[in-house]
Amino acid sequence: MKSIELCAGAGGQALGLERSGFEHEALVEIDAAACATLRLNRPGWNAIEGDLSLFDARPYFGVDLVAGGVPCPPFSKAGKQLGALDERDMFPQALRVVDEVRPQAVMLENVRGLLDNVFADYRQHISQQLKSLGYWSDWHLFNAADFGVSQLRPRVVCVALRHELTPYFRWPAPIMQLPPTVGTLLHDLMAVNGWTGVDAWRDGARAIAPTLVGGSKKHGGPDLGPTRARAAWAALGVDGRGLANEAPAADFEGMPRLTVRMCARVQGFPDDWHFAGKKTSAYRQVGNAFPPPVAHAVSAQIASAIEEAASQRLMRLAA
Repeated sequence: MKSIELCAGAGGQALGLERSGFEHEALVEIDAAACATLRLNRPGWNAIEGDLSLFDARPYFGVDLVAGGVPCPPFSKAGKQLGALDERDMFPQALRVVDEVRPQAVMLENVRGLLDNVFADYRQHISQQLKSLGYWSDWHLFNAADFGVSQLRPRVVCVALRHELTPYFRWPAPIMQLPPTVGTLLHDLMAVNGWTGVDAWRDGARAIAPTLVGGSKKHGGPDLGPTRARAAWAALGVDGRGLANEAPAADFEGMPRLTVRMCARVQGFPDDWHFAGKKTSAYRQVGNAFPPPVAHAVSAQIASAIEEAASQRLMRLAA
């Protein structure tokens, strides 16, 4: 199965799609550092650096899946929630790509705020546009913690399918296992420099993390979010006012800060996935990513529907 991905970022969704069996024909991303991350980890991927509004998708007509994580600031509660009036709204461009490609399936993710009542008409408009192109569509709210990610991270996913696929699609069910606490998840990374207080820290960090906040080029920096988020991190024994370059030293005292690698693990990235750019850029890539385990859970259901529909077609032809 083939896919193209829009606003691919640092590859969180791309990793999930890869695990579900999709081969990436193209990944479009405007941020140079994020493109460098994609090329660093998967040199064989076709990472296209540029503005989505300038991307011609017609050469990719017929790929199985169009996926993407269009910018969230137009719908985020942390912003002004301008929706369609925000210059960063890329849903119209995503719909243009769907029209040019006519895939079997579409998968678009965004922030929880998109489900607010203020955007009911906007969601309906997107659904109507997809319907006019021949797709059934639905919206679903997920929490990353339900899929093994040690983080309270709600994300909204819109899936659109050709009508012949809809009988075979089911939204993924949460896994029946609690994710590890922050202390358990990060213990080995915190201990790498021999910190003598690491066990006590682990025993105090007995909950999953609040939502990582990556910010944007306009707002946010190398910290773990606004006052409320920092308070939640402090309750876990983490100083959220900034990021560390390395794990605590052996004689460290006080609340440690997370490194980019620690944040990436909290987000569900594998440890062998490396991030290009300096600390602020790398953390923004991590904080804005779609957790790979959630992307895998949803895209695996899409892949299953595509495969089952193809199998049924072959059976009908054979009969």
